[in-house]
Amino acid sequence: MRPGPLHDALAGFVRSGELPGLIATVARQGVAEVEVIGATAAGVGPPLRRDALFRISSMTKPITAAAAIALVDDGKLTLDEPVDRLLPELAHRRVLRRVDGPLDDTVPAHRPIAVRDLLTFTLGIGTLYAPPGATPIQRAIDELALGQGPPQPQTPPAPDEWLRRLGTLPLMRQPGACWIYNTGSDVLGVLIARAAGRPFESFLRERLLDPLGMHDTGFSVPPAQRDRLVTGYQSDPGGGLRPFDPPDGQWSRPPAFPAGAAGLVSTADDFLAFAEMLRSGGSHRGTRVLSAASVAAMTRDQLTPAQKAASQWVPGFFDRFGWGLGMAVVTGDDESAAPGSYGWDGGLGTAWRTDPRAGTVTILLTQRAWAAPEPPPVCRAFWRAARAAG
Repeated sequence: MRPGPLHDALAGFVRSGELPGLIATVARQGVAEVEVIGATAAGVGPPLRRDALFRISSMTKPITAAAAIALVDDGKLTLDEPVDRLLPELAHRRVLRRVDGPLDDTVPAHRPIAVRDLLTFTLGIGTLYAPPGATPIQRAIDELALGQGPPQPQTPPAPDEWLRRLGTLPLMRQPGACWIYNTGSDVLGVLIARAAGRPFESFLRERLLDPLGMHDTGFSVPPAQRDRLVTGYQSDPGGGLRPFDPPDGQWSRPPAFPAGAAGLVSTADDFLAFAEMLRSGGSHRGTRVLSAASVAAMTRDQLTPAQKAASQWVPGFFDRFGWGLGMAVVTGDDESAAPGSYGWDGGLGTAWRTDPRAGTVTILLTQRAWAAPEPPPVCRAFWRAARAAG
């Protein structure tokens, strides 16, 4: 049978050598079309299979958020409580007078950090849209090995020590003042562990991954499954591919710090199960995983215009997007999906959107890291093909 329009739109990226391989999923009302193209590694890898494991990096964030929301549903957390009860390391915060100022030029925080702030990225610290190491606070984050750059799972220390180090730093902005990317999800992982009374990865497995049948999703890949983990690539200066993580690399053993921001590996079918649970309002094959009210809150823009205006991020981002609880929400004209859609991307080469009105889920998994914050051409081609197909 001749390949269809989705295959035709994407196969050229593999033929040209721009990508070793990809898996593209378009599900409509729960019925999935899946294209598997290419190899697990450039030039020498075996053919890619549908059950291949990819580093989903920041697509970890909505999964971490869902685990936190499960604790809210279970009555172990409330969204507007201060985190001080479980994370005393973050009590009594100091805040930089200027985000680019010296670390000792601070004022007291106007209020505590709340659980909601971790989910909406308004806790006051995170990744700045600036060159690496451009400010004293960025340099301090790097020196403390807090893992706030590209994912390196073997770098950060264990959760309690990680939080202790974070607690030695001032915030960049007042809690609730603006959206700052990334760090809230890593803090959330520590909060989840303490609220649940067991390691983050154990609670995630018991409360979310196993009920959804996401048995291949985790923070590392066991030896028996390592042949399914694709080689990760970055762009070299000439525009070609440069390996940055082989199957026996940083994801081949459990990390000291299971990073809620970008630490997971997963498969196309595992992530589709997660996305379909959200699209179904929190249920999966007759089992309720999250409350419908919580899913509605997760997938609704939670930011105020003032919080968006004060954020330092990719120019124009908040003209098209808002932020829910752990994921982006499409609010304007965007090529990836219609307004009302939600999802997020992974900088190591992945993207996800759900359009609840149309009943569609789109997931693209590649092993080439994005070279810039803007989506690469393969994402644009995928979204165009998925939307054209209705």
